[in-house]
This record gives sequence, C-alpha cells and structure tokens, in this order.
Amino acid sequence: SLAFAVVSLGIGCDVANGKTLKHSLKYVLTASSGVTNLPPVVSVALIDDIQAGYCDKESLQLLDSVKNYIDTDPQQLAWYKERCYEILPNLFKARISDLKQRLNQSDGVHILQRISGCEWDDETGEVVGFHQFGYDGEDFISLDLNTLTWVAPNPLAVVTKLTWDVDKARIINNKNFLTQTCPEWLKKYLDYGRSSLLRTELPSVSLLQKTPSSPVSCHATGFFPHRAVMFWRKDGEDFYEDVEQGEILPNHDETFQMSTPEDWRRYDCVFQLSGVKEDTVTKLDKAEIRNNEGKSEISSC
Repeated sequence: SLAFAVVSLGIGCDVANGKTLKHSLKYVLTASSGVTNLPPVVSVALIDDIQAGYCDKESLQLLDSVKNYIDTDPQQLAWYKERCYEILPNLFKARISDLKQRLNQSDGVHILQRISGCEWDDETGEVVGFHQFGYDGEDFISLDLNTLTWVAPNPLAVVTKLTWDVDKARIINNKNFLTQTCPEWLKKYLDYGRSSLLRTELPSVSLLQKTPSSPVSCHATGFFPHRAVMFWRKDGEDFYEDVEQGEILPNHDETFQMSTPEDWRRYDCVFQLSGVKEDTVTKLDKAEIRNNEGKSEISSC
C-alpha cells in the first residue's frame, strides 16, 4: 500500500502568488536565575526571523548589514550599547528577583522572557507592534496597544498588571517605539541589507529514501528566505490526505532545508518560495530517487 504525506508550513497563498510577506523586527530577551552556563540577561535581535544581533552585559554583535547602517547613526548605536551593557542587565536582574520574592520561589532555575517588536507589510504599509512577557515557560503579561493597558492571562501577573497600568508614560513610550521607531529601523535594516536579507536563492531538490521499502522524502536545501511551502501534488491537484508535516531547519550557510516523507507514481513535489512566482516542481520518478544503494540525479522544472 502507498503511504502518503504532505508538507504545508502555513505560509498561505502569498507565497503561491509570489508576493512578499510581512517583514518583522523582533527583540527576544531572556533573563535567567540559577543557570550557570548562560549570562544572566541575553538579548537577540531578529529580522524576518534571521538573527541580526546579540548582546549581553559583556558583548554586542551585529549582522554586517545592520552594523553598516548603525555606523551611520551614532545615536542608535549608543542606544543599543546603553541597553545591552547597563539598562537591560540591571532592570531584568531586578525583575526576576522581584518575581521570585513575590511568588515565594526558591533559588532554583527560573526564566523570564520578553518578546517585543513589530511587523510591517510593505504592500499595505500596515504596522503591528507586540510586547509580551513569559515566565517559566508560560505566558505572563502583554501590552495591548489598542487599549494601552496590560493584559494578564496568568493570575500570578495580576499584581504586575495593576502596577504597570499606572505607569502611563512607560506605556506611551512602548507604543511609540513599537509602532513608529521599530518599523523605521526595520525598513533601514532591510534597505542596507538588501543583498543578504532580501536575497532569493532557489533550492536544490532531491528525492530521498533510506531503504527500498521506506517512504520517499522530498528534500529541499539551500534556499533563502526560509518563508516557503512544500507539498505533494497528485495528477496536478494539491494532495492533502494523511498529512505529515516536515519542518524548516537552518543550514550552516544561512540557507534553509525542509523535508517531507512520501511515496510515488502520479505525484510531483512542489516547492514554493516567497517572492518567486515560478514553482520548483520535481517529478516523483523511481529512477530519480536517491537511497543508500545508489544515487540518481534529480531534474526539476
């Protein structure tokens, strides 16, 4: 019997139509207590989910394209340095200490995370900001930019909400940064990093099989950006029966790879990359399947 599987990574019709998806700038901060092999406060900047910066109390590292822009803006560079070396380490060390004391927790391992930033649609101009916290692996508190109040899905965060709601100046500053400054910086980073952050690299597609009786995998590697969809097509129609999802994994050369298991005959492996109108289509031909017993070349159209 044939074993069928399909990959669909939820990118949607924007990919299929060759449209550019929303761009994002995210700052992910992790403060920890009781972790010996990690700085107490670490922050990472992500542009379209690609790491563009890292900092802790001792180090600030930036992607070349981001650094090239920031070097033209001394104020922005000073902003990053002040937060990396002074403000964030001291502020979040105090916050995690206060949380532990308020929740009557021991000196075990505890993690406080903050994810903040913005998404920008370069077609509509729409900007969406976000600012949320998690504690010990659970949602803790987030800022609602419509009501300008804090939302506490976790009962343990109610006291924090009541305290933070009073600080209106901080809320307004957060809103201005997330909806104005953040998208402005994102546009500049993308402009300066066009050759790297906005580049397009088509995949190398292979049909793989561990043994002659194993399911066949359609494997795409070397593509960029990572916003992509891969699925099986049967007799020219998208095939979604008995779906088993694959995943996108980073390669060392900053491209990405993705796999999905499948069997053969009347099927094509279809790969759709964000910003590219033409699909990469690989016919599922037994003679082209690579396995441990030998290798065959793959042709795509």
